Amino acid sequence: MTVSIVVGNPKPQSRTYHAAKLVAERLTGAPADFVVDLADLGPALLDWSSPEVAATVAQVQASAIVVVASPTYKGSYTGLLKLFLDRIGTGAFAGLTAAVPLMVGGDARHSLAPEVFLKPVLVELGASCPTRSLFLLEQELAGSPALESWLERSRPMLAPWMAAAAR
Repeated sequence: MTVSIVVGNPKPQSRTYHAAKLVAERLTGAPADFVVDLADLGPALLDWSSPEVAATVAQVQASAIVVVASPTYKGSYTGLLKLFLDRIGTGAFAGLTAAVPLMVGGDARHSLAPEVFLKPVLVELGASCPTRSLFLLEQELAGSPALESWLERSRPMLAPWMAAAAR
């Protein structure tokens, strides 16, 4: 796998899911190779012996770039996403994976949530996070000026991982 998306919204095929797919495609010019909608895994995330979850974690860990997306819940990311991230060992992404923390919310007052809450967890897992995190307002998903600005600044910083993903 080269480019993956992990979506931590408890609602399947959510706005967060579509935002993550949009970000990955706009960033790399192609659809993601692997998309995990954690709502589909549901209770299996609580079963530490689940082969399905273990295989999903392995595929995400093999990615050059992973977009990790969550709606903003109570000012932070969802418990569903936390359950999945707990399956990834500390340092497991080291040297291999660039992560893009993405959160979607209804109010700009939550715009620091991905930078303050999600990005540190991804760094603890060993991911490189060379860009600022991305926060998108629900009402601006399709034509977001924040996305355009973020893409312009972030593409050069993610270039080494995008090159690896293209191989």
